[in-house]
Amino acid sequence: MPPQFNAKDHAHARRHMMTDTEAMQLALAEARRAGTAGEVPVGAVVVKDGALIATGCNTPIGDHDPTAHAEIVALRAAARALGNYRLDGCTLYVTLEPCAMCSGAMLHARVQRVVFGAADPKTGAAGSVLDLFAENRLNHQTTVQAGVLADDCGALLQDFFRARRETKRAEAQASHPLRDDALRTPDAAFAGLPDYPWAPHYLSELPALAGLRLHYLDEGSASSALTYLCLHGNPAWSYLYRKMIPVWLAAGHRVVAPDLIGFGKSDKPKKEAAHSLGWHRQVLLELIERLDLHNIVLVVNHESELLGLTLAAAAPERYVGLHMTDTMLVGQDGAEDTEDKAASSAPFPDKGFRAALRAFPRFAAEPGDEEAAATARRSLQLFAS
Repeated sequence: MPPQFNAKDHAHARRHMMTDTEAMQLALAEARRAGTAGEVPVGAVVVKDGALIATGCNTPIGDHDPTAHAEIVALRAAARALGNYRLDGCTLYVTLEPCAMCSGAMLHARVQRVVFGAADPKTGAAGSVLDLFAENRLNHQTTVQAGVLADDCGALLQDFFRARRETKRAEAQASHPLRDDALRTPDAAFAGLPDYPWAPHYLSELPALAGLRLHYLDEGSASSALTYLCLHGNPAWSYLYRKMIPVWLAAGHRVVAPDLIGFGKSDKPKKEAAHSLGWHRQVLLELIERLDLHNIVLVVNHESELLGLTLAAAAPERYVGLHMTDTMLVGQDGAEDTEDKAASSAPFPDKGFRAALRAFPRFAAEPGDEEAAATARRSLQLFAS
């Protein structure tokens, strides 16, 4: 059973006809109760004839019940209180716009009115994603009012998810300790970059990494027909492919885009000597093996071409195509726009973070490694055939 208000709360609620604001404040109290228990902080109350008759808060985690949204919990409690599954004349107040499941339950219960606080642009079924309450073909019509204490309701959710993200970041930091000879760009440096919504993935246990943390994107299904492996050059990182990734995902493909060590969100060794073509190649080979990538379409630009082609030569059976692009974080005229300038500088707060930028041209642009060059030529012949 979810926690209920004590007798003092109920007595106060019954002394007068509650306003929408007062009822939503009670729903907010329930939402805080949920947040304290580790649930997403959403709360609901049911009012009839101006008096509080039921409360509810999110309990799906604690109750192992996917239906235990605050609205459902409150509806069940109200039905028990009234001795009727029909809640004629009742108003349900909830801090977040109800989803399709909860909206359907309210309609089945014949709730007279629904009042919610914050809109839910992802799953809201009272106007944001869809509007079940506006469906005239249903045999019951429930009126809806949005935005009551919306700022308070929204702030509670934002604070909860911000704290959860910070906890996850701290856990990730603890699971990938930073080596003494490396630097790690703070997450705040990447905040606000547009068109980069994807969740980060990290590895530090690959043998070649020796404890350095590698960041990569991995979007789409592992069972996709094709996997686009996107390699960046200097001074770019996985952000380079932000416009292309959605296109490939929409076509049903998988996209893996690593940040080379020294770039993007990956760790950055302090010394230039840490970087070599062979080492970066080995890190990527181990990443490909770990993720068990097959049916790879290799995506490179002019600065990552050599590195990418040597990867393909090591395991040609994994590759089915080559995509060469002139995508870069600098415009064709050499001038950076504001967005790209912010993205290219974000990983490198000061010169101590830029060892890879100084080392990379030695082996990526005009390599002196004849063996690597010969390997790249063999890969080109492979793709040509």
